[in-house]
Amino acid sequence: MAKGRKNVVVFPFMAQGHIIPFLALAHYIEQLGYTVTFVNTPLNIKKLHESLPPPSSSIDLVEIPFNCADHGLPPEAENTDSIPYNLFLRLLEATPTLELPFRKLLSDLIEAAGEKPVCVISDFFFGWAADVTHEFGIFHAIFSCASGFGLACYYSLRLNLPHQAPENNLEFFLPDFPEAGKLHVTQIPLSVLVAGENDPMVKFQRKNIPKWSSSDAFIFNTVEDLDRSGLSFFRRKLRIPVWPIGPLLLSRRDTGSEAPSNLGKCIEWLDKRGPKSVLYISFGSQNTISASQMMNLAKALDASSRNFIWVVRPPLETDVNAEFAADKWLPEGFSQRVHDEERGLIISRWAPQVEILAHKSVAAFMSHCGWNSVLESLKHGVPLIGWPVAAEQFYNAKLLVEEVGVCVEVARGTNVEVREEDITEKIELVMGDNEEGKRIRRRTAEVKEMIEAAMRDEGDYKGSSVKAMQEFFAAAAKSCCC
Repeated sequence: MAKGRKNVVVFPFMAQGHIIPFLALAHYIEQLGYTVTFVNTPLNIKKLHESLPPPSSSIDLVEIPFNCADHGLPPEAENTDSIPYNLFLRLLEATPTLELPFRKLLSDLIEAAGEKPVCVISDFFFGWAADVTHEFGIFHAIFSCASGFGLACYYSLRLNLPHQAPENNLEFFLPDFPEAGKLHVTQIPLSVLVAGENDPMVKFQRKNIPKWSSSDAFIFNTVEDLDRSGLSFFRRKLRIPVWPIGPLLLSRRDTGSEAPSNLGKCIEWLDKRGPKSVLYISFGSQNTISASQMMNLAKALDASSRNFIWVVRPPLETDVNAEFAADKWLPEGFSQRVHDEERGLIISRWAPQVEILAHKSVAAFMSHCGWNSVLESLKHGVPLIGWPVAAEQFYNAKLLVEEVGVCVEVARGTNVEVREEDITEKIELVMGDNEEGKRIRRRTAEVKEMIEAAMRDEGDYKGSSVKAMQEFFAAAAKSCCC
């Protein structure tokens, strides 16, 4: 720990979609002049050690004890990346057992440093962390890597199960978030749709979510002007300060996880394409679509004749950790044909997404609408074609379509049959020379400027997210001095 610098402790849930934004937060906090203690379970810390640059940074990676076998989990199931939903639930249900070792970790940190950390910032799945932190007289905040709107819808659905009321059929309102407008049953993840009062996730969240109001603050990786209704929901509901401090996104210099050969291949291919001519397709690091959906998406790409980069994973019905078999899951000859025509680039599992979205050749992003991906897209002025498949992604898509106006939705979930004609139509709507496409592109350019303004820190000008972060640390410092 750097001498004379105050320390901040951050503790994400064990999933890449949480660890990555927390790591971006850690780098931002480090740039503000603090040291950071980044806490996680042994396997995740080991992977972070392998991917982070040499230890010139003042981010200290610290293990918290966790044994998979103690919780009926297979070896190396410390991260949700490649485990099925039932094991995800088991991992989630095991997280309260981290309370005792986390208490010891804080005690050891204070003893070693001779002073308390400025604050502890933990994941929204760790509702218990606020009380543990307060035992040491330390300021506590929750950091959400989800949007305010998306998390508000998720929060309300999990606690109220409004879609199960007898008077509700296909459409319904959220009782404590009417500003969200009507929701449709197709916007409910299957795990929530079938959940009853005894569902493990419902039981977990009904214990976890009420503890959020014990925190001293809630910070979001979002922008005030982009996400106003969701942020207002939490200010009203929790009655604690809510600060939007985003977008916080990892740059390539922050992590060495990107393969240079893959990066070079993508950029070289994009350099040969015309401006705003390429569709980028990715469903994130943990999601995939069904085999029939994959087949119809490939057919739609054939019919559209648009250039594309498609990041593929094996379809839902198969082993998602298997190698991608183009001859089995794509139309016959498709992969070779688009290669020969130099029209498409098919990449297995991972692509340098930030660099792709930043390239002048990229016109649109067909996305699962995970919030990290949304922020990366909008920061670079790339409109979206939404295909949400899980969790709060459905509500992110709703926000982007209905309130922000930077997205069209092509499908919802993995259980619906999507016609190739519908996919082609949505691609052409966003990328084509039509009035709606022009409107979406203009609006996306405006949102890009909004995001840049929120993060601008020049002279006397402080953007909304910069001011929010300053107010957050001022509150934490004041609490420290009390």
